[in-house]
Amino acid sequence: MATRFLAISGSLRAASTNSAALEALALSAPAGVEVILYRDLAQLPAFNPDEDDEGRAPPAVAALRAIVRDCDGVIIAAPEYAHGVPGALKNALDWLVASDCFPGKPVALINAAPRAFHAQTALRETLATMAGRLVPEAFVTLPLTGQIVDAQAILGDPRLARALREALDALIAAIPAQAAPVALAPL
Repeated sequence: MATRFLAISGSLRAASTNSAALEALALSAPAGVEVILYRDLAQLPAFNPDEDDEGRAPPAVAALRAIVRDCDGVIIAAPEYAHGVPGALKNALDWLVASDCFPGKPVALINAAPRAFHAQTALRETLATMAGRLVPEAFVTLPLTGQIVDAQAILGDPRLARALREALDALIAAIPAQAAPVALAPL
């Protein structure tokens, strides 16, 4: 069974450097590792606990939770807006708080702008509060501020490609090993 990670970009921009970084990460994943890009952030309704009564979540929320539940870990790349986490990303995280799919999940963070440290700090606090298992060795900051790049351009820069591979390797290493079946001695 392949190791699967869900990659969420906190940006809704078509030419997002955060999304490009996640796409590059997906393209560079080794054999046996799948990085699934979540593309429905804008489809999630505004968080409202009344719409989640007794586990009856809106369909887009139920789909997000199912993907998170089925993955071995989560990778988030988010821009910083007004020193904070983008609203669409925070909304998605709010929908995950009330579910059982997120606690204990290993989490990696990609920061595409070195000066965007306020959002990263807030994101770490939110994810820790949600009982995500932050993997600092899998955190990476890429110097992409002000650049228009796509996944191929990122992978074409050996420094950036190596940083992403090292972050992914660290996240893979943080996945608990599958317990090998115990052979029973014959009676």
